[in-house]
Parts: sequence; C-alpha cells; structure tokens
Amino acid sequence: MKTLSRRHFANLAAGVSISLSHAAPALALPSLAAAIASPLRTPKNVARNRYRHPLQILEFFGLRPTQTVLEIDPGAGYWTEILAPYLRPAGRYIAALPAGSSPESDRAWRFFLAKLAANPSAYNAVTVTTLGPTMAPPASVDLVLCMRNLHDWMAEGSTAENLAAIHTVLKPGGIFAIEDHRAATTAPQDPRAKSGYVRQDFAQNLIEQAGFRLLATSNLGANPRDTKSYPKGVWTLPPTLALGQTDRAKYLAIGESDRWTLKFIKSSPALK
Repeated sequence: MKTLSRRHFANLAAGVSISLSHAAPALALPSLAAAIASPLRTPKNVARNRYRHPLQILEFFGLRPTQTVLEIDPGAGYWTEILAPYLRPAGRYIAALPAGSSPESDRAWRFFLAKLAANPSAYNAVTVTTLGPTMAPPASVDLVLCMRNLHDWMAEGSTAENLAAIHTVLKPGGIFAIEDHRAATTAPQDPRAKSGYVRQDFAQNLIEQAGFRLLATSNLGANPRDTKSYPKGVWTLPPTLALGQTDRAKYLAIGESDRWTLKFIKSSPALK
C-alpha cells in the first residue's frame, strides 16, 4: 500500500464523509441487536463482546438511531462496526481521531481510513475529524462516546483541553459516555495514570469540573479477577497481552480489565 501523508489522510477523510442532505432516503429504523450481530463485524471485535457488553452498554447510554454520535479515538473500530451502520439511515456517526503528527497518530489514521475504504456500503456516511474544539460544530452532538481514553489523556497532560472540546460540541443536555480501567481505591491516583488505571472517584471529579453532571453509573464492565497489579500495567491483560507468551494463559484467564462506566449530562457552562 502506498504510504500516505497526513494531508492525504485528510483528503481521504473528506472523501468518505457525506452530508446528511445528500444521504439516501430514510429507511426503516435499524435494530441495535442486528447491528451487533452483523456478519460484517470482524471476528476479533466480536470476540470482545463478552467483556464489552455492547447492547447493554449502548442502551445504558441511551443510544437512539436518530442521534448524532461522536466517538473519540475509535482505535480498532469496535464501536464503529456497530454504530456506523446503525446510525447510517437516520442519524450520524462521527469519528474523532488523534490530533498532531506522530508515528502513533499516523498509524491510527491510516488504519481507520483503510477500514472505512474497505467497506463503503457500511461506512460511506462516516464523518472523520480531528480530536479538538472544532471536531464538530458547537452544540451539535447528542452523544459523545469515550471508551478508555482518559488514562491516555492523563499521560499526555491533555485531559482539560479534551474535556473542554467535548463540552463545546455537545448539545445542552447531551450525553458524555465514558469508560476506563478502574484503579483500586487503596492508593492515591497517579496523575499520569502510568499503569493505565484510573480511580472512578478521580475521573468523576475531573469531569464534573469540566461542566458535566453525573447521571448514572454501570458495573457492566466489572471484572473482580483483575488485581490491577501487573508488570506492564493494564496492557499486560488482553487484548494487548504486552508480555507476549509469558504467563499468557494466566492473563487470558483473568480476561480484560475491570472497568467503570459513567454517564454524564452537559449541564453547565465550561469552566474558564
């Protein structure tokens, strides 16, 4: 495959995005269960359903097929494979990829755009944008999905600016849906989250300071087998398995991390 520059990424992103005014005529509203069961989903992502509980999680967040949904850093496209086809007839799916130019962000863009281009019948209505305050028009998004990104923002020192950007694009009363690896409450929170784990109370405080109000919590992602103490942090566990073959069976038996899942509403002006 020819190597693409970030400018080419942006041009390709524009090519796979269409405006709603040019979308196909409205179809019967889709079934979320059918989107989750679609044969178009990749086997690796389907195998993670046992840990990610897609139907229950998305119903908990209040997903509806007519919404505008923005996902932060879709990674391997687990949620993209469900949300893009589900929202295509009557809603809108926006993917906000990492800003900046680095080998990691370039790989993320290249992978994601190749995924969209490989299946245009499912993904040709996806809007691809860059994470930041202009990733969507102000007050235009019904639901922002942020799955296991907070620990990365803490490591980068970008938490405040990313929460502010999410606050900007959400409609008043819009939902901020967030999940991350649950740290134990027996020790203070590492401000850089080097292990990948974040205390639920710490996360809630950060998000409330950014102008959101907690609506509900869910334990769908709970995993009591997760001891939260590993040589390579949370990345020791699947799906990353950072130690390779070392103790692989042990970590597979533990499964994916213990996670908190929080549902916030945009309820106040962003703090200055």
